[in-house]
Amino acid sequence: MLPIPATELNGSGTLGPYWTFYHAVVAEQLRQWLPTRPSLLLDLSGGRSRWPAQAARAGHRVIEVVDFRRPAEPRLRAACDRIHKVRADDLSFLPDGSVDGIIAEQRVLSVEIMAESVMEDVARVLKPGGRALLCVDSLVLGMAILAEQNYWAHLRQTGEVMLVPWPDGSITRCFTSAQMRELITSAGLETEWIRPRTVLSPSMVDHVLSTESRSLAWLVRTELESEADGDDTVGIHLVASARKPL
Repeated sequence: MLPIPATELNGSGTLGPYWTFYHAVVAEQLRQWLPTRPSLLLDLSGGRSRWPAQAARAGHRVIEVVDFRRPAEPRLRAACDRIHKVRADDLSFLPDGSVDGIIAEQRVLSVEIMAESVMEDVARVLKPGGRALLCVDSLVLGMAILAEQNYWAHLRQTGEVMLVPWPDGSITRCFTSAQMRELITSAGLETEWIRPRTVLSPSMVDHVLSTESRSLAWLVRTELESEADGDDTVGIHLVASARKPL
């Protein structure tokens, strides 16, 4: 069975309490990951995320790439004092070593099948010592979606790249932690850590929050303190932090 039904993966439906917890975990992971000094960050999440606003509130400047990898002319526009939007199909508008950090959330590396090309761009525009926060669909999610659609033959395939058809016709690329590490190192970056975004189950989170709504902070703290680095057996998404060598 899918750990979270496909109809719930957009953050709506009956798992509202779980998605409240999920987004709180994401926000806290970003808060802990953000540079301690005011920095220039690049967001590749396609203009569908909350992270640029959170980073801007923390004192950083953010270039937010909208419609990443879709044909468009690069165009820079101020969204607020600290956030600027760019519409571009690649990062050619940025010089080498020009940003301090990159956020690639919203499964952008899974939606973009040629994730290696994206990572080459990420490594090029990062300054030496710069870091990247990356989120991908996990192997657990991919296998569950295949099982939900009765694609049992596909589950026996052991190819290096796992491409999974969704019911809506889209394709997602799913990763193990080892494949995620290879993606990072092949681009010339160093892996700081890789872990499931969440290991606590939706049913457990729902039970705790329905019993005591003020326990959200405790759940988030418990999640982030869990020893889950490199665990491929749980979680619909993997999240990783990478660094460009000095």
